[in-house]
Amino acid sequence: MRILLGIVALAIYSGLTFYLGWNFRAWLLSIQQFRWPIIYWTVLFLVSYGYFIGKLHPLFTPFSVLGSYWMFFLQYGLFLCIIANLIIKFTPLTTKMVGTGVVGLLVVLLIAGTYFAYSPVVRNATINIDKPGDDMRIVMASDFHLGLLSGKGHLEKFVELSNEQNPDLVLLPGDIVDDSPKRFVEKGMGEVMKNLKATYGVYGVLGNHEYYGNEIPEFKKEMAEANVKILMDETILVANRFYLTGREDVTNKNRLALKEMQPEKANLPWFVMNHTPLDLDEPARLGVDLHVSGHTHRGQMWPNHLITERTFELDYGLLKKEQLHALVSSGFGFWGPPTRIGSRSELWVIDVKFSE
Repeated sequence: MRILLGIVALAIYSGLTFYLGWNFRAWLLSIQQFRWPIIYWTVLFLVSYGYFIGKLHPLFTPFSVLGSYWMFFLQYGLFLCIIANLIIKFTPLTTKMVGTGVVGLLVVLLIAGTYFAYSPVVRNATINIDKPGDDMRIVMASDFHLGLLSGKGHLEKFVELSNEQNPDLVLLPGDIVDDSPKRFVEKGMGEVMKNLKATYGVYGVLGNHEYYGNEIPEFKKEMAEANVKILMDETILVANRFYLTGREDVTNKNRLALKEMQPEKANLPWFVMNHTPLDLDEPARLGVDLHVSGHTHRGQMWPNHLITERTFELDYGLLKKEQLHALVSSGFGFWGPPTRIGSRSELWVIDVKFSE
């Protein structure tokens, strides 16, 4: 059954690729620039499967880059080609005119999306917790996907922005690396991560992509050397001030229930990191004060947020539920194409106010 579904998916994907290629070919013909059809179609299909080809061997890494950008052109190209075909059919406008407009719009979207992906912003939130304690500041950022396209330079921006906030605590709720930590190591990103400053330290959890990479021991080792403590289904007491729980991602079907990690002292603040924000009822019921997540990317590229909004109770932003403050970030990095349309790379600064 899986083989059959795979064949069907492959056929649909190839058909969509052909549809895009046919439309682009029609525009090239209209401006008299179409040449060498065999080379054209070969290159097109190699690029469309580039993301998968690039995983076969390090020598094929350029295909991974092309394949990542292809995801952008696939989504917006399909949308615009359908509209363009209707315009050409029902109006006197020519293929040359409409096609040039579509190509120009794609270029503008690519430039804007690249800017929004690589130019992170700082978001601010203030929460009030009805427990005794001294006010504190938390920096939270998720979904870096550090690797090929979200690299050392992007991480340096995060460290600089985070340190400017003078945080007491830094939380990294998952998808810190893009599957494998190899490029994190090769590019010396650990040395950059070491520069993060926080009174009570830097903590992270696993996301689904750390599981996809299947190199969790190596990932934990590299994070430890970069002064990031990865919590895996465990609750720790930090400086006798607050409890911090790091959950395994839902990808791990054997992860513990949150109740099994509930702290002993209910009078101290309880913070939870959980990469995927699937269930907010459980932390609200158990008395969690702050629950931070990522994973959704806020859809990353419009209109994908319409899907994440219907998949998660909270797919982005801050939600108050009983005493629980839940916060979901769109992420500091990106997955696939290094573009964001309708979302922005970001880190959150959470100012926590206590009753005493």
